[in-house]
Amino acid sequence: MSQILPVSNDVLAAPDAAADLLPALAQWLCSHRQVLVLTGAGISTASGIPDYRDDSGVRRGRLPIQGSEFRQSEAARKRYWARSMLGWPRLARATPNAAHRALAQLQQAGYVGAILTQNVDGLHQQAGSRSVIELHGSIHAVRCLSCGTVCARADIQQELARCNPAFVHLQAEALPDGDARLEPDADAAFHVPVCMACGGMLQPDVVFFGDGVPAERSAQAEAATRACDAMLVIGSSLMVLSGFRFPRMAAAAGKPVVAINRGITRADDLLAFKLRDDAESVLPRLAALLGAGASDQRM
Repeated sequence: MSQILPVSNDVLAAPDAAADLLPALAQWLCSHRQVLVLTGAGISTASGIPDYRDDSGVRRGRLPIQGSEFRQSEAARKRYWARSMLGWPRLARATPNAAHRALAQLQQAGYVGAILTQNVDGLHQQAGSRSVIELHGSIHAVRCLSCGTVCARADIQQELARCNPAFVHLQAEALPDGDARLEPDADAAFHVPVCMACGGMLQPDVVFFGDGVPAERSAQAEAATRACDAMLVIGSSLMVLSGFRFPRMAAAAGKPVVAINRGITRADDLLAFKLRDDAESVLPRLAALLGAGASDQRM
């Protein structure tokens, strides 16, 4: 098999680096049989979902609500659900973009394997991808912390609208993962939904900041990392440890890691090379170059 050599920092910094490295990325995919893909918010920005960080890896805006704060504070729950009521509809209307569709084609054609995503938007599955491990859960489900009942987030939206009519027509700036910007104290009288089965506390079925990835899901992601022979990171700065640990684990095992990301990543010193461009620009061209989506698939 042909071998892709590390690319110098001078090449990585070149304005046309993505175009120069596209054939190298195609060759790299052809040189590995089990490529695990790790995706982050950058793959979904073209679907209208804001991301958390700029190209320097710096977080935009204030910190999201922490999991312990949500569970311990009624005021925090009011703030979360009020903002979610305003922000979730935009996320719910989001559809897969060209990057999601191209990645699904690459997977169908056998060039990549499982997808480990830090995103909670469900767009990989909508695009047709399979074997998707949702590291941080799904924003489209809500779980009761008392009885474990799981319900659709869309059903909770109807309850929120019924009990908070003053919020139905409010407009707010969209933030990542179905959040929205809301004026301080605007949620003071907000009605927080409870479980229809037992009256218990409802929490979106996602991993809040400050909480750990569930053990079973973490073990599944670790097993996928052990089973792969290479990793492709797409649209993630990897600044959060729950995502960064997987390319670190792969690199420690001698498995090459490549990234497609506009800005810096926490794993830059571990990468074989990186395409500094948007996923929705790179992945469709990559799929076309490899003939993914054509009738004949990689054997």
